[in-house]
Amino acid sequence: MQEKFFITPEGYAKLENELSFLKTKERPSVIKAIEEARAHGDLSENAEYHAAKEKQGFIEAKIADLESRFARAELIDISKLSGSQVIFGCTVTLQDEEVGKKSVYKIVSDYEASLSNGSISVNSPVAKAMLGRSKGDEIEVNTPGGTKYYHILNIEYK
Repeated sequence: MQEKFFITPEGYAKLENELSFLKTKERPSVIKAIEEARAHGDLSENAEYHAAKEKQGFIEAKIADLESRFARAELIDISKLSGSQVIFGCTVTLQDEEVGKKSVYKIVSDYEASLSNGSISVNSPVAKAMLGRSKGDEIEVNTPGGTKYYHILNIEYK
């Protein structure tokens, strides 16, 4: 049995929309491109045909990946969470102990993670170091640049 895939309601909606777009727009579009390229004759030297087939392979692989995630998805409603420990879905304020810089991260699935939006994957080194920890705890994160130390300033469920 495959592992559950935790996801927020927002991430689930995004997953559903992307899967629908690929199935209803992208797949038919690439099928049409393949048909048009076939009409040009000799497929062995037909660049449009090979490009369309390659794109079709990419789209089908993406659909298969998203369908797998969709089938394993377990929605986590963050508004119903509470507690004093870092878990999936919470928002954590950290302070870098070396430079004093504060950072705020929401812990989400790999699919939803976007550093530019302040969300990190539950599988990232920083999130893994935080999981199960509480406000006031110090965490140690091994990075390619060396070990970093952070202090958990706040944990919110929003």
